[in-house]
Amino acid sequence: MIAIDTNVLLRYLLQDDNEQSKKASKLIASSDKVLITDVVLTEAIWTLRGKKYKASKEQILLVVSQLFKEPNIYFEDGQTIWQALNVYRQTVPVKVGTKKKDADFPDALILEKSKTVADNENDVHEGLYTFDLAAQQIDGTKKP
Repeated sequence: MIAIDTNVLLRYLLQDDNEQSKKASKLIASSDKVLITDVVLTEAIWTLRGKKYKASKEQILLVVSQLFKEPNIYFEDGQTIWQALNVYRQTVPVKVGTKKKDADFPDALILEKSKTVADNENDVHEGLYTFDLAAQQIDGTKKP
């Protein structure tokens, strides 16, 4: 198993640099298992959603779903990523000030990771506390 950094994942997804994108694609296609950690996935999504790429929610859902279909890609916690993807899919924008804001995939992942840790510790997950109004619409989140 190898692990890849966010920049390798982004070159693979974006195919925006001939030399680096070819190397990233070759690396992902040639290895038995390629680990994408939760941090790498989250950084990649923040980058894709950011000012430069402005990926939509639908595009993020498609990217993560497609990564699951890649035979060599292995997620640090695939089951939790999949659960977070389904939670994120169901979020709807809420009014925050004068704008509409949707919860982010990382919001859903933070919630699902906290549930997984509680389960692994045989403890009760009593909620994820957040000031983020959009994230507060997700079941399992609470206002501090």
